[in-house]
Amino acid sequence: MTAVELEVVAIAVACSLPVAAAGVAALRLLRRRSIAANISVVVGVAVLSVVAGVLGAAEAMFLSEHDLGVVIVVVAVAGLVGLCAALLLGRRLARQSVWEREALARERAVEASRRELVAWVSHDLRTPLAGLRAMAEALEDGVVDHPVPVAEYHRRIRRETDRLAGMVDDLFELSRIHAGALELHLDQVSLGDLISDAVASVAPSAAAKRVQLRAEPSHWPTVLGSDTELGRVVRNLLANAVRHTPVDGTVRVAAGRDQEGAWLSVQDACGGIPTGDLPRVFEVAFRGEAARSKDGGAGLGLAIARGLVEAHRGQIAVQNVAPGCRFVVRLPVG
Repeated sequence: MTAVELEVVAIAVACSLPVAAAGVAALRLLRRRSIAANISVVVGVAVLSVVAGVLGAAEAMFLSEHDLGVVIVVVAVAGLVGLCAALLLGRRLARQSVWEREALARERAVEASRRELVAWVSHDLRTPLAGLRAMAEALEDGVVDHPVPVAEYHRRIRRETDRLAGMVDDLFELSRIHAGALELHLDQVSLGDLISDAVASVAPSAAAKRVQLRAEPSHWPTVLGSDTELGRVVRNLLANAVRHTPVDGTVRVAAGRDQEGAWLSVQDACGGIPTGDLPRVFEVAFRGEAARSKDGGAGLGLAIARGLVEAHRGQIAVQNVAPGCRFVVRLPVG
């Protein structure tokens, strides 16, 4: 390498090093900032180092005023393009990184929810299955042969079988929702008819517990949705309200329409949900504190309701309203 070449290298290094040092200092200051900012600094330092080295070497080579002007314009344009590209790429990489982190967090949450669901369902299946086996063996071995206890055993076997069938049905519905295999046949649905049918379906269990079901007088709106799926949403909300409402309590159902669309609400008298549990009531297999988990349900009803409402591009929320809590479903109008 000739002396001239060494001199050019030295000039380029001398002009580029301050830029690199400034870039290192900037990265230290921005180490807690966004990925886009850090990537922009890295690329910007590389571009500016090249620009500084080229300009320093060009100045030392005693170029004519015209040639020096051309070099400055070319380097400035190239540097500006490089910086703009760095900003765009930095933002894109930042968005991708955020999306990947969120996707990973969602995947971990789903996996944790799946494990929790398996644990809950295994526990809830074990108890009725053990009871069914014990009653079947008692009937088979002739331990119970009097007509009255035999009839009672048959009644209990039927009840536990219905309960297991309901759990299997809930699991199947939840799996369809999570797999995206839910097919909705949308039509104009009257919330008045929907709520009337749901109240009639839940009325026997409410009467057995001496819980009153009251539909508030209202102008019942019409929504765009699937009658079958929306009916299940209302039944799940009513069944949940009846389950957690004490004896002689009241469950109130109302509906209406405002600027945001149609809505329906179900209010129980459960005494309220702890503030820390409110964001989790729609999670799979979540049943809250022990007092709310003694009903024997699998904790799938509200998760299914949320999945069906969101499939209709609606929203569902819950808040504490004395003497219990109020579930509100918002649905698009046709």
